[in-house]
Amino acid sequence: MSFDLRAHTADVAVEATADTLGGVFAAVADGLTAAMCEDVPEVGDRFEFEVRAESRDALLFDYLDQLIYERDVRGVLPAFHEAAVYKPDGEDGEWVVDASARGVPFDAVDARDVKAVTYSEMELERRDDGWYAYVVFDV
Repeated sequence: MSFDLRAHTADVAVEATADTLGGVFAAVADGLTAAMCEDVPEVGDRFEFEVRAESRDALLFDYLDQLIYERDVRGVLPAFHEAAVYKPDGEDGEWVVDASARGVPFDAVDARDVKAVTYSEMELERRDDGWYAYVVFDV
């Protein structure tokens, strides 16, 4: 899995690829972390959370929004992301991401603020070689 930060007017965009849907979610989240901090030490405790939404696109948006919420509530920089995305059997239309991240204490990093995730130009699609995502963040 990989990600690249892309210039985007007053915002920052993350373009990511991965072999799996969960992998591309985690890669976009790694890009979000990189947009906030260039050098992230491997410190802090892991935390887990679950997000549910009616579509894959909404799930990606809500997952990234939850990471920004966790950052603000916990006072940590979410980093070193892991995500598993699936659609439970028998549940019409609902998608789930089981996720975890390491909460790096703010006093261990020099972080910039990312205000919010946006739907602007958001892409999430399966391609021949895996999954692709493009997400713009408001800075």
